[in-house]
Amino acid sequence: MTDAREAVEAYWAAAEARDWEAFGDLVAEDVIYELPQSRERVRGRAAYIRFNAEGFPGDWHIAVERVAGQGQRAASWIRFHDASGTQFGLCFFDLDGDGLIDRIYDFWPEPYDPPGSRAHLVERC
Repeated sequence: MTDAREAVEAYWAAAEARDWEAFGDLVAEDVIYELPQSRERVRGRAAYIRFNAEGFPGDWHIAVERVAGQGQRAASWIRFHDASGTQFGLCFFDLDGDGLIDRIYDFWPEPYDPPGSRAHLVERC
């Protein structure tokens, strides 16, 4: 797989299926995963698979809202749901020359209430 969009779609499908072997086959041996908001970094395929397999216990599900990309870069918007509720995530992916994901930046914005001063300008969803 050399197209970033296809790789990212396969990545999320493997994550949702908890198919850690297929998941690992999509990332480079030297993958780097970063969570800028929590200032965490995971280096290497084995560590990244373990982070995903052990770091999110319980019954959870991922729904892909959108994947955009081409060539060696892609971005995804996902909905993560578990017993505590639903969160939305934005992930940015880079692929190496072999078509494997070698860099991931993961953002989990917290919902917040908007200022009351603009309430008349928006529809709440």
